[in-house]
Amino acid sequence: MKKQIFYILLFISTISFAQEPMVKAEIDTTNIRIGEQFNLKISVDETKNVILPKLQLQGLEIIDSTKVDTVKNSLIRKYILTGFDSGAFYIPQQQIFIKNQAYLTDSLLVNVATVAVDTTKVKKFPIKSIKAEPYTFDDFKIYIYILLAALAIIGFWIYWFVIRKRKEVEDEPTYRALPPYEEAIFRLNELDEKLLWQNNKVKEYYSELTEIVRGYIERELKIPALEKTTDEVLDMIKDFKNAETILTSEDTIKKLKDLLREADLVKFAKSKPLAIEIEEDRKDAQDIVSSLKPKPIIEENDELE
Repeated sequence: MKKQIFYILLFISTISFAQEPMVKAEIDTTNIRIGEQFNLKISVDETKNVILPKLQLQGLEIIDSTKVDTVKNSLIRKYILTGFDSGAFYIPQQQIFIKNQAYLTDSLLVNVATVAVDTTKVKKFPIKSIKAEPYTFDDFKIYIYILLAALAIIGFWIYWFVIRKRKEVEDEPTYRALPPYEEAIFRLNELDEKLLWQNNKVKEYYSELTEIVRGYIERELKIPALEKTTDEVLDMIKDFKNAETILTSEDTIKKLKDLLREADLVKFAKSKPLAIEIEEDRKDAQDIVSSLKPKPIIEENDELE
Protein backbone atom coordinates (compact mmCIF):
# COMPACT_ATOMS: atom_id res chain seq x y z
CA MET A 1 0.00 0.00 0.00
CA LYS A 2 2.84 2.40 0.85
CA LYS A 3 4.55 1.59 -2.41
CA GLN A 4 1.38 2.46 -4.36
CA ILE A 5 1.03 5.80 -2.59
CA PHE A 6 4.69 6.57 -3.35
CA TYR A 7 4.20 5.90 -7.07
CA ILE A 8 1.07 8.06 -7.14
CA LEU A 9 2.88 11.01 -5.53
CA LEU A 10 5.82 10.55 -7.85
CA PHE A 11 3.49 10.58 -10.86
CA ILE A 12 1.73 13.76 -9.69
CA SER A 13 5.00 15.58 -9.07
CA THR A 14 6.27 14.51 -12.49
CA ILE A 15 3.15 15.90 -14.15
CA SER A 16 3.43 19.20 -12.21
CA PHE A 17 7.07 19.55 -13.11
CA ALA A 18 6.36 18.85 -16.76
CA GLN A 19 3.65 21.50 -16.85
CA GLU A 20 5.92 24.29 -15.60
CA PRO A 21 6.98 26.59 -18.47
CA MET A 22 10.67 26.65 -19.35
CA VAL A 23 12.60 29.94 -19.62
CA LYS A 24 16.01 29.96 -21.19
CA ALA A 25 18.80 32.46 -21.96
CA GLU A 26 21.42 31.50 -24.58
CA ILE A 27 24.45 33.22 -26.17
CA ASP A 28 26.18 32.19 -29.37
CA THR A 29 29.68 32.66 -27.90
CA THR A 30 31.34 33.13 -24.54
CA ASN A 31 34.53 34.83 -25.79
CA ILE A 32 34.74 38.06 -27.76
CA ARG A 33 37.25 40.82 -28.36
CA ILE A 34 36.59 44.43 -27.42
CA GLY A 35 33.98 45.89 -29.74
CA GLU A 36 32.87 42.56 -31.21
CA GLN A 37 29.22 41.67 -31.13
CA PHE A 38 27.43 38.53 -30.02
CA ASN A 39 23.81 37.40 -29.78
CA LEU A 40 21.70 36.73 -26.72
CA LYS A 41 18.41 34.85 -27.07
CA ILE A 42 15.73 34.64 -24.38
CA SER A 43 12.97 32.09 -24.98
CA VAL A 44 9.84 31.16 -23.02
CA ASP A 45 7.73 28.02 -23.60
CA GLU A 46 4.53 30.02 -23.16
CA THR A 47 2.72 32.65 -25.19
CA LYS A 48 0.01 33.97 -22.88
CA ASN A 49 0.39 36.39 -19.97
CA VAL A 50 4.16 36.64 -20.40
CA ILE A 51 6.14 39.71 -19.36
CA LEU A 52 9.73 39.71 -20.63
CA PRO A 53 12.32 41.63 -18.62
CA LYS A 54 14.08 44.87 -19.39
CA LEU A 55 17.56 43.52 -19.86
CA GLN A 56 19.89 44.30 -16.92
CA LEU A 57 23.62 44.24 -17.79
CA GLN A 58 26.91 45.14 -16.14
CA GLY A 59 29.99 45.81 -18.29
CA LEU A 60 28.14 44.96 -21.51
CA GLU A 61 26.00 47.12 -23.77
CA ILE A 62 22.95 46.49 -25.94
CA ILE A 63 23.51 47.38 -29.61
CA ASP A 64 20.10 46.34 -30.92
CA SER A 65 17.15 44.09 -30.14
CA THR A 66 14.32 42.44 -32.04
CA LYS A 67 10.64 42.45 -31.30
CA VAL A 68 9.12 39.54 -29.43
CA ASP A 69 8.53 36.70 -31.88
CA THR A 70 6.27 33.63 -31.52
CA VAL A 71 7.72 30.36 -32.78
CA LYS A 72 6.02 27.00 -32.09
CA ASN A 73 4.13 28.15 -28.99
CA SER A 74 7.22 29.89 -27.62
CA LEU A 75 8.15 33.53 -27.22
CA ILE A 76 11.62 34.52 -28.40
CA ARG A 77 13.47 37.80 -28.19
CA LYS A 78 17.01 38.36 -29.46
CA TYR A 79 19.58 40.99 -28.44
CA ILE A 80 22.86 42.07 -30.02
CA LEU A 81 25.43 42.82 -27.30
CA THR A 82 29.02 43.97 -27.14
CA GLY A 83 31.65 45.05 -24.61
CA PHE A 84 34.14 47.90 -24.66
CA ASP A 85 36.11 46.96 -21.54
CA SER A 86 38.19 43.84 -21.17
CA GLY A 87 37.33 41.35 -18.47
CA ALA A 88 34.84 38.66 -17.53
CA PHE A 89 31.27 39.83 -17.30
CA TYR A 90 28.13 38.05 -16.23
CA ILE A 91 24.78 38.40 -17.86
CA PRO A 92 22.76 38.13 -14.65
CA GLN A 93 19.62 36.08 -14.21
CA GLN A 94 16.65 37.74 -15.88
CA GLN A 95 13.29 37.66 -14.15
CA ILE A 96 10.35 36.71 -16.39
CA PHE A 97 6.73 36.80 -15.25
CA ILE A 98 4.36 34.14 -16.54
CA LYS A 99 0.78 34.39 -15.34
CA ASN A 100 1.94 36.66 -12.48
CA GLN A 101 4.56 34.13 -11.37
CA ALA A 102 8.27 34.90 -11.57
CA TYR A 103 10.80 32.65 -13.28
CA LEU A 104 14.58 33.15 -13.58
CA THR A 105 16.92 32.41 -16.48
CA ASP A 106 20.46 31.12 -15.98
CA SER A 107 23.30 33.60 -15.60
CA LEU A 108 25.87 33.56 -18.42
CA LEU A 109 29.58 34.40 -18.42
CA VAL A 110 31.16 36.36 -21.28
CA ASN A 111 34.90 37.01 -21.58
CA VAL A 112 35.95 40.21 -23.33
CA ALA A 113 39.59 40.17 -24.47
CA THR A 114 41.75 43.08 -25.57
CA VAL A 115 43.04 43.40 -29.11
CA ALA A 116 46.78 43.14 -29.40
CA VAL A 117 48.36 45.99 -31.37
CA ASP A 118 51.72 45.63 -33.07
CA THR A 119 53.19 49.10 -32.68
CA THR A 120 55.98 48.31 -35.18
CA LYS A 121 53.46 48.03 -37.97
CA VAL A 122 51.35 51.04 -37.04
CA LYS A 123 51.97 53.98 -39.32
CA LYS A 124 52.81 57.15 -37.45
CA PHE A 125 51.27 60.49 -38.34
CA PRO A 126 52.49 63.99 -37.46
CA ILE A 127 50.75 65.93 -34.72
CA LYS A 128 47.84 67.90 -36.18
CA SER A 129 47.21 71.50 -35.33
CA ILE A 130 44.26 72.46 -33.17
CA LYS A 131 41.07 72.89 -35.19
CA ALA A 132 38.53 75.53 -34.31
CA GLU A 133 35.10 74.28 -33.41
CA PRO A 134 32.45 74.86 -36.09
CA TYR A 135 30.00 77.67 -35.50
CA THR A 136 26.63 76.75 -34.05
CA PHE A 137 23.34 78.60 -33.55
CA ASP A 138 24.27 79.38 -29.93
CA ASP A 139 27.25 81.43 -31.16
CA PHE A 140 24.93 83.87 -32.96
CA LYS A 141 21.91 83.61 -30.67
CA ILE A 142 22.59 86.79 -28.70
CA TYR A 143 23.06 88.82 -31.92
CA ILE A 144 19.79 87.46 -33.35
CA TYR A 145 17.94 88.42 -30.16
CA ILE A 146 19.42 91.92 -30.26
CA LEU A 147 18.42 92.30 -33.93
CA LEU A 148 14.86 91.13 -33.24
CA ALA A 149 14.55 93.52 -30.30
CA ALA A 150 15.83 96.41 -32.44
CA LEU A 151 13.36 95.56 -35.23
CA ALA A 152 10.51 95.40 -32.69
CA ILE A 153 11.44 98.84 -31.32
CA ILE A 154 11.68 100.32 -34.82
CA GLY A 155 8.34 98.75 -35.78
CA PHE A 156 6.67 100.11 -32.65
CA TRP A 157 8.12 103.57 -33.29
CA ILE A 158 6.88 103.56 -36.90
CA TYR A 159 3.42 102.43 -35.81
CA TRP A 160 3.11 104.90 -32.93
CA PHE A 161 4.56 108.04 -34.49
CA VAL A 162 3.69 107.56 -38.17
CA ILE A 163 0.82 105.15 -38.86
CA ARG A 164 -1.17 105.89 -35.69
CA LYS A 165 -0.82 109.65 -36.00
CA ARG A 166 -1.77 109.51 -39.67
CA LYS A 167 -4.79 107.35 -38.83
CA GLU A 168 -5.88 109.79 -36.12
CA VAL A 169 -5.73 112.64 -38.62
CA GLU A 170 -7.70 110.62 -41.18
CA ASP A 171 -10.32 109.61 -38.59
CA GLU A 172 -11.03 113.18 -37.54
CA PRO A 173 -14.46 114.33 -38.83
CA THR A 174 -14.10 116.55 -41.81
CA TYR A 175 -16.69 119.03 -40.52
CA ARG A 176 -14.44 120.04 -37.60
CA ALA A 177 -12.38 122.17 -39.97
CA LEU A 178 -15.45 123.75 -41.61
CA PRO A 179 -16.90 127.13 -40.67
CA PRO A 180 -19.81 126.96 -38.16
CA TYR A 181 -22.57 127.34 -40.76
CA GLU A 182 -21.11 124.80 -43.22
CA GLU A 183 -20.46 122.36 -40.39
CA ALA A 184 -24.06 122.63 -39.17
CA ILE A 185 -25.51 122.09 -42.66
CA PHE A 186 -23.18 119.12 -43.21
CA ARG A 187 -24.24 117.51 -39.94
CA LEU A 188 -27.94 118.15 -40.64
CA ASN A 189 -27.58 116.31 -43.96
CA GLU A 190 -25.79 113.46 -42.17
CA LEU A 191 -28.67 113.30 -39.68
CA ASP A 192 -31.17 113.00 -42.52
CA GLU A 193 -29.28 110.02 -43.95
CA LYS A 194 -29.46 108.14 -40.62
CA LEU A 195 -33.27 107.91 -40.80
CA LEU A 196 -33.54 107.90 -37.01
CA TRP A 197 -37.10 109.07 -36.48
CA GLN A 198 -38.27 106.96 -39.43
CA ASN A 199 -37.00 103.93 -37.42
CA ASN A 200 -38.80 104.97 -34.21
CA LYS A 201 -35.68 106.56 -32.73
CA VAL A 202 -37.33 109.93 -32.14
CA LYS A 203 -35.47 110.68 -28.89
CA GLU A 204 -32.10 110.09 -30.52
CA TYR A 205 -33.15 112.21 -33.49
CA TYR A 206 -34.10 115.25 -31.38
CA SER A 207 -31.00 114.88 -29.20
CA GLU A 208 -28.73 115.07 -32.23
CA LEU A 209 -30.82 117.75 -33.93
CA THR A 210 -30.64 120.12 -30.95
CA GLU A 211 -26.97 119.28 -30.43
CA ILE A 212 -26.26 120.48 -33.98
CA VAL A 213 -28.17 123.74 -33.39
CA ARG A 214 -26.55 124.31 -29.98
CA GLY A 215 -23.12 123.54 -31.43
CA TYR A 216 -23.69 126.09 -34.19
CA ILE A 217 -24.73 128.75 -31.65
CA GLU A 218 -21.70 127.97 -29.47
CA ARG A 219 -19.22 128.28 -32.32
CA GLU A 220 -20.90 131.21 -34.10
CA LEU A 221 -21.80 133.34 -31.08
CA LYS A 222 -18.97 132.15 -28.79
CA ILE A 223 -21.27 131.11 -25.92
CA PRO A 224 -21.39 127.72 -24.09
CA ALA A 225 -24.75 126.71 -25.56
CA LEU A 226 -24.05 122.97 -25.24
CA GLU A 227 -23.69 123.28 -21.46
CA LYS A 228 -26.70 125.54 -20.84
CA THR A 229 -30.35 124.68 -20.30
CA THR A 230 -33.02 125.66 -22.81
CA ASP A 231 -34.07 128.71 -20.76
CA GLU A 232 -30.47 129.85 -20.30
CA VAL A 233 -29.78 129.62 -24.04
CA LEU A 234 -32.95 131.56 -24.87
CA ASP A 235 -32.13 134.26 -22.29
CA MET A 236 -28.65 134.73 -23.77
CA ILE A 237 -30.07 134.97 -27.31
CA LYS A 238 -32.59 137.57 -26.14
CA ASP A 239 -29.83 139.54 -24.41
CA PHE A 240 -27.78 139.52 -27.61
CA LYS A 241 -30.85 140.60 -29.55
CA ASN A 242 -31.54 143.48 -27.18
CA ALA A 243 -27.89 144.51 -27.30
CA GLU A 244 -28.04 144.38 -31.08
CA THR A 245 -24.96 142.14 -31.25
CA ILE A 246 -26.67 139.55 -33.45
CA LEU A 247 -28.57 139.69 -36.67
CA THR A 248 -31.78 137.72 -36.36
CA SER A 249 -35.53 138.11 -36.21
CA GLU A 250 -38.09 137.48 -33.52
CA ASP A 251 -39.48 134.70 -35.68
CA THR A 252 -36.09 132.93 -35.65
CA ILE A 253 -35.90 133.22 -31.85
CA LYS A 254 -39.42 131.82 -31.61
CA LYS A 255 -38.47 128.86 -33.84
CA LEU A 256 -35.43 128.23 -31.63
CA LYS A 257 -37.60 128.33 -28.53
CA ASP A 258 -40.20 125.95 -30.01
CA LEU A 259 -37.51 123.54 -31.24
CA LEU A 260 -35.69 123.36 -27.89
CA ARG A 261 -38.96 123.00 -25.96
CA GLU A 262 -40.15 120.22 -28.27
CA ALA A 263 -36.83 118.42 -27.88
CA ASP A 264 -37.08 118.65 -24.08
CA LEU A 265 -40.60 117.16 -24.19
CA VAL A 266 -39.39 114.29 -26.37
CA LYS A 267 -36.31 113.58 -24.24
CA PHE A 268 -37.78 114.03 -20.76
CA ALA A 269 -41.57 113.73 -21.08
CA LYS A 270 -41.61 110.97 -23.71
CA SER A 271 -43.59 113.10 -26.12
CA LYS A 272 -44.18 111.60 -29.58
CA PRO A 273 -44.59 114.31 -32.23
CA LEU A 274 -46.20 113.53 -35.58
CA ALA A 275 -44.13 113.04 -38.71
CA ILE A 276 -45.25 116.39 -40.13
CA GLU A 277 -44.16 118.09 -36.87
CA ILE A 278 -40.76 116.39 -36.99
CA GLU A 279 -40.22 117.50 -40.57
CA GLU A 280 -41.23 121.06 -39.62
CA ASP A 281 -38.72 121.03 -36.73
CA ARG A 282 -36.01 119.85 -39.13
CA LYS A 283 -36.82 122.76 -41.43
CA ASP A 284 -36.83 125.20 -38.51
CA ALA A 285 -33.40 123.97 -37.41
CA GLN A 286 -31.94 124.84 -40.80
CA ASP A 287 -33.71 128.22 -40.78
CA ILE A 288 -32.22 128.98 -37.34
CA VAL A 289 -28.71 128.11 -38.55
CA SER A 290 -29.20 130.25 -41.64
CA SER A 291 -30.73 133.24 -39.87
CA LEU A 292 -28.90 133.46 -36.54
CA LYS A 293 -25.70 135.40 -37.19
CA PRO A 294 -23.46 137.70 -35.16
CA LYS A 295 -23.52 141.34 -36.15
CA PRO A 296 -20.48 142.25 -38.29
CA ILE A 297 -17.89 144.45 -36.61
CA ILE A 298 -17.59 147.72 -38.50
CA GLU A 299 -14.16 149.29 -38.60
CA GLU A 300 -13.92 152.98 -37.72
CA ASN A 301 -12.75 153.92 -41.23
CA ASP A 302 -15.65 152.00 -42.76
CA GLU A 303 -18.08 153.82 -40.51
CA LEU A 304 -16.73 157.22 -41.54
CA GLU A 305 -17.03 156.30 -45.18
